[in-house]
Amino acid sequence: MSRWTERRHRFRALLSGDACVHPASVFDAVSARIAEDLEFEAGMFAGSVASMTILGAPDLILITLPEFADQAHRICRAGNLPLLVDADHGYGNALNVMRTVEALENAGVAALSIEDTELPRPFGAQRARLVSVEEGAGKVRAAIEARRDPGLVIAGRTGAPGITSIEDAIVRARAYEEAGADAIFLVGLKSRADLDAVAGEISVPLIIGGADADLIDLDYLGGRGVRICLQGHQPFAAAVEAVHRTLSSLRDGVAPKELDGVASKELMQRVTRHADHVQWTKSFL
Repeated sequence: MSRWTERRHRFRALLSGDACVHPASVFDAVSARIAEDLEFEAGMFAGSVASMTILGAPDLILITLPEFADQAHRICRAGNLPLLVDADHGYGNALNVMRTVEALENAGVAALSIEDTELPRPFGAQRARLVSVEEGAGKVRAAIEARRDPGLVIAGRTGAPGITSIEDAIVRARAYEEAGADAIFLVGLKSRADLDAVAGEISVPLIIGGADADLIDLDYLGGRGVRICLQGHQPFAAAVEAVHRTLSSLRDGVAPKELDGVASKELMQRVTRHADHVQWTKSFL
């Protein structure tokens, strides 16, 4: 567990600071190394990105906990980037949440969120629904109970701002804070007034995602207690576009040496930590 301690301390320092940062959306070892080389303070591994990366499927809660935890571990072991992960609903009820925390803590993540959306979507449901406040709070309490490293951050996540109402979001944020959450993760905020309303009611740091564009001002967010603000998951989409464009060009007969947008040898060596492997080869082989 000690190998992950320092990065967890750094993530907690972000939460206890007075500034808001954008995490790097990462999906594998190389993307995490790029984010670390570019000096991002933290990485974000989303459930939607995991589903696309591992299964090539949309975000319909088809992925399993072992698949998600294994990929999170690959990302964590690739470097020293503090990683926040979206653990969805904890892959089941509160007891499943306990197993989820155990698996992700051992995988090396610095922080994880447990959400209150009813997942997977039940038969006949026409739109996203939330579990009861009591069940959501129970999942947070179970996550805290399952945690072994006190440095691991547990965030209670609610989609209430975009599904029910901001009043419901406040009720849920209060309940998850009282249950022991280290942070509250809000999804779907529509306005500054909504954020101001929530921020005035809780004392733990905020993480936000899926917010309207007029909210994305780091100075404003920092002043409202927001410490992490997601920007979306464009890096994975950009990678898909680059692979599609390159393979299309090759299929159309473009010579490999004439391709555009291919990483240089120097960049490939940097992201694969080539120099380290050369040194290890000299030392041990």
